[in-house]
Amino acid sequence: MKAIMVMFDTLSKKFLPNYGNDWVNAPNFDRLREKCATFDNFYGGSMPCMPARRELHTGKYNFLHRSWGPLEPFDHSVFEDLDKQGIYTHLITDHSHYFEDGGATYHNRYSSWESFRGQEGDRWIPRLEAPEDTNQHPLNKQGLSRLQHMANRTKMTCENEMSSVKVIDRGLDFLIKNHEKDNWFLQMECFDPHEPFYVPEKYRALYDCTDDENHLFWPVYTQLDDNEAAKKDVQTLQKEYAALISMCDHHLGRVLDFMDRQNMWEDTLLIVNTDHGFLLGEHAWLGKNNAPMYEEIVHIPYFMHVPQSNWNGERIQGLAQTIDIPATIRDYFGLEEKDSDGRSLLKGLGQSNQGHESVLFGINGGYVNIYDGKYTYMKASAYSDNAPLVNYTLMPTNMRGFFATEELQQAELIQGGRFTENMQVLKIHKQNQIDSFSKGDLLFDIASDPEQNNCLSDPSIKAEMAEKLRERLTELEAPLEEMMRLGLIDREG
Repeated sequence: MKAIMVMFDTLSKKFLPNYGNDWVNAPNFDRLREKCATFDNFYGGSMPCMPARRELHTGKYNFLHRSWGPLEPFDHSVFEDLDKQGIYTHLITDHSHYFEDGGATYHNRYSSWESFRGQEGDRWIPRLEAPEDTNQHPLNKQGLSRLQHMANRTKMTCENEMSSVKVIDRGLDFLIKNHEKDNWFLQMECFDPHEPFYVPEKYRALYDCTDDENHLFWPVYTQLDDNEAAKKDVQTLQKEYAALISMCDHHLGRVLDFMDRQNMWEDTLLIVNTDHGFLLGEHAWLGKNNAPMYEEIVHIPYFMHVPQSNWNGERIQGLAQTIDIPATIRDYFGLEEKDSDGRSLLKGLGQSNQGHESVLFGINGGYVNIYDGKYTYMKASAYSDNAPLVNYTLMPTNMRGFFATEELQQAELIQGGRFTENMQVLKIHKQNQIDSFSKGDLLFDIASDPEQNNCLSDPSIKAEMAEKLRERLTELEAPLEEMMRLGLIDREG
């Protein structure tokens, strides 16, 4: 048994021809419609990057119990379990968050791994060597990571030097040497098309991108004004993003070409996926973390080729999520099931076209969202102080750095539950700056309003969806504090 995962970061579904886009040049993504099952209703779960990857390893929702952080001692990583059963797993990535405090336990779960430096604010080239940054666009990200990016660019002056290209290069090298062997899993993980949208000129030329040095290419996460300048900025930004997708598409094509030449479609599972999407001006927002979890962020592309399957080339309508991927990989390689929130996409989905009755998604301390195939209900914090907000963890790290001393001084060691495999765990009260309270609960009829242009106010539907959410959170043994924060149970009781 052999399997390949080609994972991109921040790949927006609406920019791919497979999902109806008619202006982005992505012919190799389009090739997937013939070779793979295309999932029309695939959703992310925990946002953003490392919370999504915890789901990819464990099949359990992360965001209800903790924020961005490492794998925990009680987690079961599917990739580590593959290795223990004699299935060789190899990770190739340029995602720098794997190697920071809040991600440093993921890559070690693979049999081997290699990485390439330089994406986003990766602390790589000394910032003292950064050239002058003359781009003055007010909506571009500022600060230390921006300066770091400018330093890193001094080592990525052509396409072949770009880290995501090196990921594909090394992935193909692995395939050349090992495609005839058996029992392996290869994960090629490209940070692109994540911002900043730094793209070789030949791809920018496809979209007549601006030559104005003060163009928007690394958006701050913010709401936009409704004016002509903002609309022009959105058009510029979407072109830059599309150019980066076209670069990703070209290098995806190299993998597909190799599979064609070696006829790997006969005996190799292929997954092409992403962690989340991005708001590029839709709903007057830029980014992904601070905004409500609109469809553009969480309704994501997913493609899967299963050897000898009669549903390659089909479109799958059932509800599916990132939490289903570990169970699917276990099923494909014949590993025993582990307790998870997901289920194998190989078990009857192609025949019955049925998926989950509902899916959850969100970011720790923000909206908690449920989608039941018709309505998306976004449950806001019931209180302006967004309390109580706790993290259940044995690994008290943020993306960079550790939890604050004041937080750790008040930590309690408590008995865990299903989520922690009944291991004792620290309960740590956290402060969170995401404001859902001021916006309030949001309700959309996705079936009739997929663009989410009309927020509904029907109290009976809200009550019904709130009850569905309460039942799901109870089933998942979500922290009582989370139920209190959302107003689903009385926090004074």
